Amino acid sequence: MVSIPVSIPVVNRGRLALAVPVASRALKRWAGGDRSQKHKQMILDEKKRTTLADVAVAAGVSKMTASRALRGAGDVSKAKADRVRQAAKEIGYVGNHLASSLSGKRSDLIGVVVPSVENIVFAEVLAGIADGIEGSDLQPVFGVTDYDLDKEYDVVRNMLSWKPAGIIVTGLDQSDATKRILENADVPVVQIMDVDGIPVDACVGLSHFTAGKEMAEALLKMGRKRFAYVGCGLDRDTRAAKRLSGFQAALSENGLAFVATRIGRARSTVKAGRDLSAEVLASHPGLDCIYYSNDDLAVGGAYHCIANGVAVPDELVLAGFNGLDLVDSLPIRIATTRTPRREIGRAAAEIVLNSNHGGGVGTERRKQFHPAIDIGV
Repeated sequence: MVSIPVSIPVVNRGRLALAVPVASRALKRWAGGDRSQKHKQMILDEKKRTTLADVAVAAGVSKMTASRALRGAGDVSKAKADRVRQAAKEIGYVGNHLASSLSGKRSDLIGVVVPSVENIVFAEVLAGIADGIEGSDLQPVFGVTDYDLDKEYDVVRNMLSWKPAGIIVTGLDQSDATKRILENADVPVVQIMDVDGIPVDACVGLSHFTAGKEMAEALLKMGRKRFAYVGCGLDRDTRAAKRLSGFQAALSENGLAFVATRIGRARSTVKAGRDLSAEVLASHPGLDCIYYSNDDLAVGGAYHCIANGVAVPDELVLAGFNGLDLVDSLPIRIATTRTPRREIGRAAAEIVLNSNHGGGVGTERRKQFHPAIDIGV
């Protein structure tokens, strides 16, 4: 009997859907008389797959030893492990991690959930995660939430269904539904970028409230008194909202408040920063400092000031957050908080890695970084 596949899995909006074009084309070729030897072989021949048993034979070890060597188990000697890996490479063995996860074991995947990949911030976090698991058998896979809590729930639920070795999620302010599935997940959970709150399991990051407060205190020491705030999407970006709260707290302690605020609904971009800065400076002359929710917006403010002859930082100080390379490329200096993004990613990955090697109890579950303030003068 000829066996022709009728469906292949494809990912569609976080769920598995069935697609049949491949099978349909194969059936048409078969029914339509295209019976060249090449096409019949494509349909009828079953490609021989190398197995773990093949690796064991090639390496001269037992199947169990081969399995443990490929999983990176510590009780296999280096010589045997090297021999097994070399044999697997030579015969083209890739394994079946899906079968392992279905059998009740965890897969070798680390789920990474980030809100955006549109700027360098989370690209550097992902690079740090890759650093942290280098040399292990773990592989990162990531999903993007666009700062949408409902989408975040779907992404997290989908990732957990694959029985990952661990999951790294951005922030501490998930929806109640997302927190429940993270709490019930039988895997290490590391929440990153923020420590202002109670984590589900472990957290790595910085205090955004403190970061905002310390920036305000540094600017106040410079003698600045007439402050404006420019931000975007604070209803979604809860960490930016925490920085704003910290900044306001420092102003209040000194008998001050923002003279003006502009909060856009669009994404944080250089263009948005330029436009919002133009608005606030036109409506409130005499400002001596603008605090932005991030560097992208602050750079936009810098471009507006350059184009309109505003002296930065002598006349007006601009302050952002993240410490992006883009800030250092400007012809004028602006203040920023330099965050250790790659280090945060690396530390989170190491927690997952250590937890999977029996280090869950002794592993540090809360790691706080203290970012440096660059006042820009």
